Amino acid sequence: MNYISTRGEAPPASFVEAVIAGLAPDGGLYVPQEWPKLSHAEIAAFAGRPYAEVAAKVIGRFAGDSIDSVVLAEMCEEAYASFSHTAVAPLKQLSPGGFMLELFHGPTLAFKDVALQLLARLYDHSLARRNRRLTIVCATSGDTGGAAVEAFRGRRNARIIVLFPEGRISDVQRRFMTTADDGNVACLSVKGDFDDCQAIVKAMFQDTQFARAVDLSGVNSINFARIAAQSVYYFTAAVALGAPHRKVAFATPTGNFGDAYSGYVAHRMGLPIERIVVATNANDILARALSSGLYARGEAVATSSPAMDIQAASNFERLYFETSGRDALETGRAFAAFAARGVIDIPPKALTAMRGLFVGAAVGEADTARSILVTRNQTGEIVDPHTAVGLAAAARVGPADPRTPMVTLSTAHPAKFPETVREATGIEPEAPLNVAHLATRPERFETIGADVDAAKDYVRRFARG
Repeated sequence: MNYISTRGEAPPASFVEAVIAGLAPDGGLYVPQEWPKLSHAEIAAFAGRPYAEVAAKVIGRFAGDSIDSVVLAEMCEEAYASFSHTAVAPLKQLSPGGFMLELFHGPTLAFKDVALQLLARLYDHSLARRNRRLTIVCATSGDTGGAAVEAFRGRRNARIIVLFPEGRISDVQRRFMTTADDGNVACLSVKGDFDDCQAIVKAMFQDTQFARAVDLSGVNSINFARIAAQSVYYFTAAVALGAPHRKVAFATPTGNFGDAYSGYVAHRMGLPIERIVVATNANDILARALSSGLYARGEAVATSSPAMDIQAASNFERLYFETSGRDALETGRAFAAFAARGVIDIPPKALTAMRGLFVGAAVGEADTARSILVTRNQTGEIVDPHTAVGLAAAARVGPADPRTPMVTLSTAHPAKFPETVREATGIEPEAPLNVAHLATRPERFETIGADVDAAKDYVRRFARG
């Protein structure tokens, strides 16, 4: 199983090479050279099986012979043993046709744990065999940073630096990163928004001399291993609701398009998904693109769902590549233009292909708060603002066929956003012990401007240390 770049100017890489590199050297994103397939019988056999077992089978199709299947199964067992729910991603019914997939039972209470707990083990295994130590740089809009720090802290073969936008994430999200006292962890507060953080990280990768000097790697959703790991819960949820014998629809709150694209990956592997509702907040670049055909960057707006405050969704490049007939030249041209001018006019054929699976829905702040309250009143469940965006989008759009089950991905625990939940419902969400303990720990981070050179200087010094 080899991986190619969406921009076509990088040599094919193995699964492990693509994981360790993160971003392709030509600035593109890695995708499988050929999509692996699962038969209906193989998908049906996932019913009732442990989550770690399903993960090993799905991810194994992407790993090929890069990782021994027994070793991969052991990694999955170890990664998901750290979750507080035995099902890892339990499905909860909210209404006759509506379900919520709880993805927040990992150590940092966010769906990012599902992929990053496994990714850290993939890194450790692969780097130990190569006698390498990498410098991981990660931009976060809230949850990725904490999950990455928790997964990589104390690991022998990697050091990690997380960049987060100053004042644009919740206190709990920040403390999951900044209270780690391990020597291989560092945090940078950037005076800007998430798109500034993401642009700094991409600039580091594109400076090949710098990237080589610090042995740079990335664990954002640009890393295909995260996409593969996130595709697993689409399978487990759908099979629990009758797939592959019937289709299932999903509503996915998303900012960087990684979680929604993971559903596309499951679909390409053979999972019968009716539609995926791409639920955004006021930062609605994806919803606008699917509606109008114009992928146009706006100014990032701070909202109550900060992990989605993004106006440049990295994984959209992967979808563009696939729906443009895997035309690397066209994809490279389009995203070079987007970097320069902030706009892509999606070709009609590609847009039609996108709309074959995806439909966008943007949810404003008032509707987000209303969704939290309505969910509490109607179901007794307290949800975080990102999940509320997904539920509001699901209610507005719904499945194409009303008989199709609709699953909303619940991406974070409400205790990560207590102020928003309290304002909407008057109720304080109960905080798990690991959240309560964060408030007593000292924080450790530095602040820089939205400046690539300043970030590079810091990374160089940290890598040398």
